[in-house]
Amino acid sequence: MKQILFICIAILLATGSASAQAVIAADQATHDFGEIKEVDGKVSHAFVIKNTGDQPLVITRVIASCGCTTPEWTKEPIAPGKTGTIQVTFDPAHRPGTFAKTMSVYSNGKTGSFILTIRGDVK
Repeated sequence: MKQILFICIAILLATGSASAQAVIAADQATHDFGEIKEVDGKVSHAFVIKNTGDQPLVITRVIASCGCTTPEWTKEPIAPGKTGTIQVTFDPAHRPGTFAKTMSVYSNGKTGSFILTIRGDVK
């Protein structure tokens, strides 16, 4: 009887730790720059990324949908409950009009990508 109880507890503990994982989240996944002037140059926004899981979150890469957008991100693992940043810089040179650019964030916190978006209107 004690062996069966011991085996059941071991299985429960193993199952509980197997479900432990990092989870990527952001309070704000879209940023609107509004109206910006081309002559004023580049604009930037820092997205705050939070690990809502119970394992360290590692951002492996961030891919922008356009060469006019440059992402920089926290390279160190983000501990559970802590935050990191993804700084996105948009260059409006020779790009008048409305824009919407996405960043695909790859990490151990989600299968596939987590999408961040910037938008605005270049005058």
